[in-house]
Amino acid sequence: MTSITVFGTGTMGQAIAGVFARGGADIQQLGSGDAGAAIAGDIVVLAVPYAALADIAATHGAGLAGKTVVDITNPVDFSTFDGLVVPAGSSAAAQLQELLPAAHVVKAFNTNFGATLASGTVGGQPTTVLVAGDDAQAKAGLIAAVEAGGLRALDAGSLSRAHELEAVAFLQMTLAAREKITWTGGFALEN
Repeated sequence: MTSITVFGTGTMGQAIAGVFARGGADIQQLGSGDAGAAIAGDIVVLAVPYAALADIAATHGAGLAGKTVVDITNPVDFSTFDGLVVPAGSSAAAQLQELLPAAHVVKAFNTNFGATLASGTVGGQPTTVLVAGDDAQAKAGLIAAVEAGGLRALDAGSLSRAHELEAVAFLQMTLAAREKITWTGGFALEN
């Protein structure tokens, strides 16, 4: 059985935990009051704001060594909502990998809204989770867990692709904020 720890109990944390639970995974969900808890999962999903990544890495770095660590964040400048706060060409996931060199960082779920993860569809198409990372085994394990939960998952390439995934997510968020699409929508992919 796959064991998964989800940091975060908000909309995204609940939706992601729900996907994995539908697939039969053993779920540990940690909230803000669980800072000292031991991490049980082989896959660890950080369903937290971008600003929380450094604190989690500092607090749990040793416990994350050897694990698949899934970054779902989008490093949006929320003061202006007009750009990303990571250096050009970089990503939140790349920064997290630098903070956790012994972990296998994977970027996923950042291009999905919680509602599409919960419903399993986007515009009549199955919800697709895009996955980027440098460790093939880590990506394969995450993709298998997502697919077991009833969603599609696609390997989007190396961790350097996280830069583009974050840009796509930012575009989707700005469209939703401007009411051009709904927060229950998103981009659908066809084979």
